[in-house]
Amino acid sequence: MKREPTSKPSAFSREQVEAAIAAAPDRVDDPECPYDPNDAAAVAAFWAKGKVRLPGQRGAQKRPTKVAVTVRYSPEVVEYFKGTGDGWQTRMNDALREYVALHRAA
Repeated sequence: MKREPTSKPSAFSREQVEAAIAAAPDRVDDPECPYDPNDAAAVAAFWAKGKVRLPGQRGAQKRPTKVAVTVRYSPEVVEYFKGTGDGWQTRMNDALREYVALHRAA
């Protein structure tokens, strides 16, 4: 099966693109913008903080990652949580987390 192209042709003609590039200023002065792309030191500092990742590699997680496990539950429990609609696994996790919080305190 042949795949459809995912990129769309530009809505602008070559002449329009060249005219826009020619009209663009060489230097941008915006007092409200904290980042100055014309400041070589600021640009170098910005890129120094970056980390190179290969395609398919995940970046740092904002929240702690969850642990993948294989668990077997009774059909009634799974049916109940699935019956509550999309997000049932999150609700099941929240219920287990609440259980742990109650029993850890005791």
